[in-house]
Amino acid sequence: MPNKTTLKTPDSELIRCGWCGNDPLYQKYHDEEWGREVRDDKTMFEFLLLESAQAGLSWITILRKRENYRKAFADFDVEKVAAFTEEDIERLLKDEGIIRNRLKITAAITNAKLFIELQKEFGSFNNYIWGFLPDGKPIINQPKSLSEVPPRTEISDAISKDMKKRGFKFFGTTICYAHMQATGMVNDHLVDCHVIHNGQ
Repeated sequence: MPNKTTLKTPDSELIRCGWCGNDPLYQKYHDEEWGREVRDDKTMFEFLLLESAQAGLSWITILRKRENYRKAFADFDVEKVAAFTEEDIERLLKDEGIIRNRLKITAAITNAKLFIELQKEFGSFNNYIWGFLPDGKPIINQPKSLSEVPPRTEISDAISKDMKKRGFKFFGTTICYAHMQATGMVNDHLVDCHVIHNGQ
């Protein structure tokens, strides 16, 4: 089937969601992070920053630069990023390890400031974003093929619309849905994916 990738491991054959292909870094991300619940603000901010950097690019491009982003953006410390100055922006524009796009870099700083505002208003960013889900629980879809996985939903529309209204940049509904998948707000692992069968 085109939507699955069967790969041999030392002790078994694993069926993964086809989007991760044969790239070891992508497979590791698929197996250990994608679709797993994130309930801490630090990790949420990390994904928010990385997802906004991804806009118009492939996720694997950002994953390969993830550790560079960690170094460039103060280990994803939201308070430190929110305090970045024009001097920091110029430093980042010279950093070959990240996407050197002024709009995305300034958006990361703006989003960090707004992230802190949401923390103050809701107690945590997690309280805010998970509050859009019914009973604050993850949505488990278990699609049969990649063609059944949507690029956006009404919930991602609502979150994106609200965040845009608050001033967040590079967080349209498609990026928002990718963020929901990355942080386990939505679990879109295919029904025959080994992650589902291993009782994630």
